[in-house]
This record gives sequence, structure tokens and C-alpha cells, in this order.
Amino acid sequence: MALALHTFATVKEANAALKSRGSRYLGGGTLVVRAANEGDVSVSSLIRSTEPSLSSIAVTDSKVRIGASVTMAAIARHPDLSFLTKAASAVGGPAVRNMATVGGNLFAPAPYGDFAVALLALDATVGTDDGETPIETFLAGRDTNRAIVTSVAFALPKADGFRFLKVSRVKPKGVSVLSIAAVLELAGDGAVSSARIALGCMADRPMRAKAAEKALIGKSLTKDGIAPALAAGNEGTSPITDPIASAWYRNEVLPVHLGRLLLT
Repeated sequence: MALALHTFATVKEANAALKSRGSRYLGGGTLVVRAANEGDVSVSSLIRSTEPSLSSIAVTDSKVRIGASVTMAAIARHPDLSFLTKAASAVGGPAVRNMATVGGNLFAPAPYGDFAVALLALDATVGTDDGETPIETFLAGRDTNRAIVTSVAFALPKADGFRFLKVSRVKPKGVSVLSIAAVLELAGDGAVSSARIALGCMADRPMRAKAAEKALIGKSLTKDGIAPALAAGNEGTSPITDPIASAWYRNEVLPVHLGRLLLT
């Protein structure tokens, strides 16, 4: 079945068109086009918008705002977003990164969506025409979301405060066994004063490791100091099983790789 493509100058017009049955928003196309090629007959028309703000990146002294149509390749080469280069570069190979967008990554099912894991650790907000939504709330309800994502925004982490790790069996562009992102702040004595840890593939969508976060507070980033966090890392998880790895395996290796990330 042929797909109709409709392009609109504004997000408002595109949102209105999305109310039609069988329509789907087209960003980079790595998800929706693949679904159509694999026989998803629920999609009959693709909607896109060329509104300039969707492709913009704004970095101030304290905050970052990235348009939903910005690609992983654009993020990886942006001089003010070097702390995100590793996370953006973890998404597929060069061809995929040239198409895959920030907005699309928010909807990518596990074992994909590595960049969304980074955004969850960064406590991002997700923008639509209706306003801003905390990313944790957005991810929980993303299956029923029909509004076009316009941007993501987050506070710039302190120097060396952001960490990211992707574990895969095929280098350099394999699908994730798991991915971990963390934003840590240290007190003057070196103890952890604030921690946000996000996990990929440990549920059907990115999730927080809240028990591990709590266990880190007041501890130093040493082997002994992080031990309680590693012991709590699996709490509340429900890992996926796929051809890459079983849920059992993901549970087994999570503490190992979380430890490596925290001791980096």
C-alpha cells in the first residue's frame, strides 16, 4: 500500500493533520518507515513539519534546548554538547545517526532508545505545543501520546557530572544489552550529594534506578562506597528478553557495568 506524505510549515498544522485516522508523524523515519516496510497497515499517511525550531539547538550558560528533529549526528558534532557525544554516537551506525532524531528516540522501544536514557538521567523536559512535561511522565504515557514532540530541554550538568555507558555484543554499532546514564554531583569531601541514574533495556522503556540513587547519597565513589548502590541496582527492574540477551543475563551484568560507570 502506498503511503501519502504531507508536509506542513508549522507544528500546529501538522498536529491537526495527525487527527486523521491512519496518520503517523515522520521525523527521521527510522521507526515509522521501518514499521511500514514491515507491513504495518495501520499507517496510511505520513505527516511532517518544516518548522525551523524543530531543527535548532540552543545552549546558554545553564540550559540546553534541542529541537525534536535534531539528529544524533548533529548532536555528536556540536561543540557545546561534547558531553553527549558518547550517547549520541551509541545510536546505530553513521547512516542511522544521520536520520535518527531526538524526538524519535523518545519513542524507540527497548533495546533501542539509548539517547532517551541519557535524557532521563539529565532530568529533561519534553516540549509539545501544550507545554513541557517531565521526561519520566512523558515516557510512562508515550504509547498514547499523539501530540508532536517539539523539543527537549535540560540543565547543563556540571563538568564531568554526566556519564554514559552502552553495553553491546557487536562493535561499534550493535544493539544494546543495556545502557546506563548518570548525572552525579559531589560535595567538597568527595561524597555524592546528588545522583540520577537511568537504565535502558531494564524495562520496556528507559527507567530510573531510584534505589541505587538513594544508596549512593553520602557515599564516596570507591569500590566500597558504591557497593550498596550496586546491590540495589536491580530493584524495580523488569528486563526485556530478546535475541541479544535474556532478562536473566541483563540482571546479572547490570551491577558489573554500573560499577564500571560509577568508578570511571
